Amino acid sequence: MVRRINFINPFGTTAYDALIQETLSHYAMEGTRLDVTHLDACPADMDYFYPKHIVEASLLDAIKQSEEDGYDAVISGCCYDPAVMIARELVDIPVIGPFEASLNLLSYYGRTAVIVTDHVKAGSQMKDNVKLYGASDRVLGLDVINWYVRDMVNDTEAVARDVVEVTAKSIERTGAEAVILNCTIIAASYQKYLMGGGKPAPFPILNPNLMALTMAESMAHLRQKGAYGISRLGYYMQPHNDYFSGLSQKTRQAWHSARPTLQKTFAASAKD
Repeated sequence: MVRRINFINPFGTTAYDALIQETLSHYAMEGTRLDVTHLDACPADMDYFYPKHIVEASLLDAIKQSEEDGYDAVISGCCYDPAVMIARELVDIPVIGPFEASLNLLSYYGRTAVIVTDHVKAGSQMKDNVKLYGASDRVLGLDVINWYVRDMVNDTEAVARDVVEVTAKSIERTGAEAVILNCTIIAASYQKYLMGGGKPAPFPILNPNLMALTMAESMAHLRQKGAYGISRLGYYMQPHNDYFSGLSQKTRQAWHSARPTLQKTFAASAKD
């Protein structure tokens, strides 16, 4: 039975699609069809919180559409895990966040970890997510490589070199047993370095893209076998059908009517 997984790059650009496809598709299990997609009329990155919230509105639409298109699971392809919790209210297929998946699979690699992310502002959000996921006792620290995603894709080799340097210092500083690369593009850059013959670190470095794919495949398989169903009793309770349909229609109409203006705004911003 084929498992269809949609890895959505939650950015309004094609810039990262090929890199994710190149570095992740060879890990897919037999019987998995992995598609890497992106959003339209959205910011090209989420380095600041304002564009992040704009992205999430479009991402929720894309996740709902993925279910309608027959995907068995969706990966929200950023370590902010954008829209993941809300999307689980909207759809019945598994919705996977790369950071949450990494924390859930960490114990198979090591008991404790240090996070290495892109820049200080991102680190602030990641620290909040560590608390949200109840992992404060297992994450011993956080370091940054001081890169922004729109620059990473232009020099993945330099990003990988910084990963090698920073992760070694992070392990020594914190005494952690493993590293979680808490950015999908950092992880893809490091994976490309390894695929090109780069020397792997002497400690586990968790690739959140791979952790998300592994979780998506497993949960999709369970759902196909009738062994997965998300609870609607509390946190992921859905609105009543009439309320839900009305809200969805109004929201989509408002969003689509705003897209021409948003496209111009984001295009101008990208030139700055």
